[in-house]
Order: sequence, then structure tokens, then C-alpha cells
Amino acid sequence: MKVLIVEDEHFAEQELKRLLRKCPINIQVEASLDTIDSCVQWLQQNEKPDLIFMDIQLSDGLSFEIFNQVEVTSPVIFTTAYDEYAIQAFKVNSIDYLLKPVEQADLNLALEKYQRMKVQFQETSIFITADQIAGLLNFGKAKYKDRFVSKIGDYLNYILIKDVAYFYAEDKTVYLVDVHNQKHIIDYSLDRLEPQLDPEIFFRLNRSFITKLNAIENVAKYFNGRLKIKLTHTDDDNIMVSRDRAAKFKNWLAGEN
Repeated sequence: MKVLIVEDEHFAEQELKRLLRKCPINIQVEASLDTIDSCVQWLQQNEKPDLIFMDIQLSDGLSFEIFNQVEVTSPVIFTTAYDEYAIQAFKVNSIDYLLKPVEQADLNLALEKYQRMKVQFQETSIFITADQIAGLLNFGKAKYKDRFVSKIGDYLNYILIKDVAYFYAEDKTVYLVDVHNQKHIIDYSLDRLEPQLDPEIFFRLNRSFITKLNAIENVAKYFNGRLKIKLTHTDDDNIMVSRDRAAKFKNWLAGEN
């Protein structure tokens, strides 16, 4: 089976390749692409792959734009962090998904589904359009969390999203730091928290930090293409954005997501 990977996070791309190598069927990765433009160009110049693994948010925009620029006749499995409503919408239209972080069992099931429905895919001239996907996801109307609750002794405290500065994980505990420099323990992992935050306002810097835009005090270039971030209300001088995520961070900082 020949597959195409469209993924702009290097770690996620490498992890998907590792899992594909462990699948019981022979899979050949034809190419790994990380932008809308490179994907459109590749699809125009090469024979269609049997299957495409496609991230939704790429460094130069939403992957839906690919469907507007080129005819995609291969079935697509999206990698996504969206809620169960969106996931069910994918299933209705015979598109499967892999919820990040990808698990081997989920990947195997998605490939089994593809094998069962392969004949149907081959008989369909265009698998799905960009408008259909965007409509199913109701993308422009995503609802994000507007408050959090933390427990202090026998009392519950709520924090409005406007009062959040950033989140960080330490020793398997996630803390919310507010604009008054108060720390609150919240019952979330960063992986579970990330898709519930407005991506125009919040950014996942690394495995340990998610920050709000106005909590960034300064950004400095660092060794090997990394960026060093100084956040308000913290003395931590080792908050880094990796080289692989630096371009996406700069776009987010400039409001070009």
C-alpha cells in the first residue's frame, strides 16, 4: 500500500511512520509533506496514493484548502484532536480519524476499515470536498472553554479564561497560572486541555507549557534554531520552542495561523 503523509510536526510524522512499520500489511510511504502548497504540488505531479494521512492544522493554514486547489481522489484519514461530534461526522462520510497522540490499535483499526471499503473508494471519483469537511466539522463555530474550576481544600474556585496567563505541567500535575500570579491545580492533562483552548489565543510551546498570547514577555533566538520564551509571572528561563515548531509559533505570534 502506498501512502502519503501530510503532517507539519516532525515528532508526529516520525511517530506515525514508526507505527506504520509495525502494521501487519506492507506500507510504503511515498512522501512526507508539511504544507498546503507542497501537498498540492505533489498531488499534481505524482500518481495518486492508495491512502493519505492528513493533519488538519498545517503551518500555512488548514488542510481543507488542499481540496480547493486540487482534486483529491484518494481516501483520507485525518489526524485530529477534535471532539466526538466531529469524529462522528468523519465516520458518516467514510473518513476515519486518528486522535493524537496516535495509538497502534487505533491505526490498525483505521487501516482495517480502509481495506474493507477499498472497492468503494476506487469507484468514487472524488472522495469528499473541502466544503463538506468544513461543514461537518462546523469549523468556524468551535466552542472553547471559558472558565476552569480548581479545588482549594474544601472550596471550589473558578477562573475565567480572560484571567488565565498560562498552563504548565510538572510531576504529572497541571497548573493554571492566572494574571495575578496565583497557581491553581486543574484536573486536565495538557494533551486533553489543548484542543479546548482557542488556538488564536493559546499556543502549545512544548510538552510542559501552553501559554496565552499576552503572557509572553519576550522571545529570543536560541541555539540550533530554537526559540527561548520568557513568560510573565515565572522565573523559569528554560522555556523553549523546538526548531520544528518555531515557524508555526512565529506565524501564531504574528496572527497568521
